Amino acid sequence: MPGMSASANTAVTHLVPLAEVDPNKVTPGVLGFIVFAVMALAVWGLMKSMNRHMNRVDFKEEPEAETSSGAPAADPGAQQS
Repeated sequence: MPGMSASANTAVTHLVPLAEVDPNKVTPGVLGFIVFAVMALAVWGLMKSMNRHMNRVDFKEEPEAETSSGAPAADPGAQQS
């Protein structure tokens, strides 16, 4: 490797074995299962909470107030001149 210092060359040489992974030995293990289970429980709890909150929401719209002539009611806060 031209242009590399001796210390950089030594560092790269020592890091190369760390990058080589045997695909037959790689498994998620117990930690992977625990992380997945915690995330699944969190999603289940959030979905249950969201369902409860959505059931409390009332989506019915009230009809607009109209006068007897059919025209919309005047804004009570509007100034009349």
